[in-house]
Parts: sequence; C-alpha cells; structure tokens
Amino acid sequence: MISLKCPHCQVGLKVDETKLPEGIKSFKCPKCKKQIPVSLLATEERSSNTSDTVLLTPVKAELGCIIVLTGLNTPEQTFPLHEGLITLGRKSSSSEVTFGIDTTDKLMSRSHISIEVKKDPKGGYKHYLSDNNSKNRTLYNNNYLEAGETVVLHDNDEIIIGRTTLRFKA
Repeated sequence: MISLKCPHCQVGLKVDETKLPEGIKSFKCPKCKKQIPVSLLATEERSSNTSDTVLLTPVKAELGCIIVLTGLNTPEQTFPLHEGLITLGRKSSSSEVTFGIDTTDKLMSRSHISIEVKKDPKGGYKHYLSDNNSKNRTLYNNNYLEAGETVVLHDNDEIIIGRTTLRFKA
C-alpha cells in the first residue's frame, strides 16, 4: 500500500499498487473525481518526485519455466510455461503431453506430472504442481507427492520424475 494525496483536492488516499492494471496512466480521485496521473516505475527510479504524477512499482507478472537438468539419460532442456494446464513426461510418439522430455529414463512416465498456471488476484502467476498417478511417483523438494496432492511451486524448487531432475524457475 502506498499513501498519497490527490494533487487537486489534497485528500489522503491509500493505493494498493498490486491491484493496478498494467499500462494504467491515471485513476479518478474518489472525492473530487479528477484524474490522478500515474507512472509505473522500477524501485531504483523512484528518486525525487517533484511533479503531480504518482510513481508506483508495477507487479512482476512473469510465467515460470521448467529446466531439465543434464543427467545420464537426459540432456539439458528448458520448457517455458504458459497459462493453463501443462503436462510433462517422457517423449514418445504415442503420448499426448504439452512438453515431452527427450530422455531414455524408463522410470519417467509418458505423462508424469501436471503444472497448472493461473493468474492470481494481484496480477502475477501461481504455478501448481501435481503428480498424474505416475507409477514411480514424483519427488518435490525431497518429499513424495501424495495421490491428489497439489503444491505451489516457488523459484528453484526441485522436482524429480523417474531418475530425472527438473528445476522450476520463476
């Protein structure tokens, strides 16, 4: 929350900058109904503000990616994630996954895990990981995911499917 004053009527306002839509140029003062100009700037650019423009920090709304780490059976690969339901597993001509991992790791199922990417109320993204009832289960940060369990992914989380290690990057 940022405290500010309307440059027109001087009423005190509290603005939740995480709820401002991307690309906003101004918003109306709830008291005087006049436009308050807004400029979204990075934190290091928030130096002296002598104009009537309110400087706010934009929400970092980035989608993550999955990095497949190099292993005995698997070369390094990177899969950029997108909004919606994504399935990952061993690449095969008969599997219908979003991202097929190029590997000879037979302990990895053809459709091993799902990642659901949803926009959160603050304008960012949440990444939800679940196991697709794989035969050899999924390790998430050294803990097995239980049947039906879903976890929220965070930067640098480690996921092991079969003998292959994946890393989530936010």
